[in-house]
Amino acid sequence: MKKSAHWSELGEWSLVCGMRFLLWVYLIFGRGVLQCFLFPIVSGYWLANHSARQASRDFLNRVATVFPEANRYNSYQHFISFANAIIDKLAAWSGLVSLDDVIFQGRDDLFVELKKGRGAVLLGSHLGNLEVCRVIADLDNSVQINVLVHTKHAEKFNQLLTQTNKNSGLNLIQVTEINVATAMFLSNKIDAGELVIITADRTSVNLNPRVSRVKFLGEEAAFPQGAFILASLLKCPVYTLFCLKRHNKYVISFEHFSDELHFPRKNREQAIQQTVQHYAQCLERHCLNAPLQWFNFFDFWAAK
Repeated sequence: MKKSAHWSELGEWSLVCGMRFLLWVYLIFGRGVLQCFLFPIVSGYWLANHSARQASRDFLNRVATVFPEANRYNSYQHFISFANAIIDKLAAWSGLVSLDDVIFQGRDDLFVELKKGRGAVLLGSHLGNLEVCRVIADLDNSVQINVLVHTKHAEKFNQLLTQTNKNSGLNLIQVTEINVATAMFLSNKIDAGELVIITADRTSVNLNPRVSRVKFLGEEAAFPQGAFILASLLKCPVYTLFCLKRHNKYVISFEHFSDELHFPRKNREQAIQQTVQHYAQCLERHCLNAPLQWFNFFDFWAAK
């Protein structure tokens, strides 16, 4: 049986050079013309990339098992949704998303925490569009958003982000592993009242990542422990963060996850397992509300 490739080995469709071109088309000609470029690109990618197409079908079948209404969706619609999410990324990066385009849920509770002078950890995912959360920074010039990403393209994305919007409050931080230096660096961010966004649905790029296998859409899947361990080291409030598009509006929801994560030595593994399972349940709930906005195009349940 062929071993499933780790998600980090599958490459990035939205590479920086392609993003520059799409951004140029978008800014000059608008969203309608950009769609003309995206549909043939998506069609070619959908036909050529068997593994991503199969992963999409597998995911949608699992969703349909739990949520029968999802039977009407197919993998091509899934890819079109991904293409439109790229347009939304471009809109967010170029400053074309305003507060009028956004509906916030749970924002006030989060900002009460920030006014205490300490930051918070936001547990994100590859469900929806985290880049749109740049709008959070527009609410208050003092709010800085730091996003941890497991990709070598983070520095170039940061450059593109700065070129398109120099006032953006979103900072991408490339990490390959969570170590003491990373924890100290992010602790300073939290102490300064900044937000740290960590995606908690993909395993680390390390050869032997620490994972917890928990129930997700009816079967066990591997979720990284690193995001939760890091959040516990930062000793700050933890929220889940989802940005889903509904009726041409971006719904950004913050849900309180924990006042502070704590994993006592005596039952550390059990406590981590319970915490990861709690997160997987939160992710599943939002996933069922917007299955076509799930952008993990690999065998999520086989991944280690």
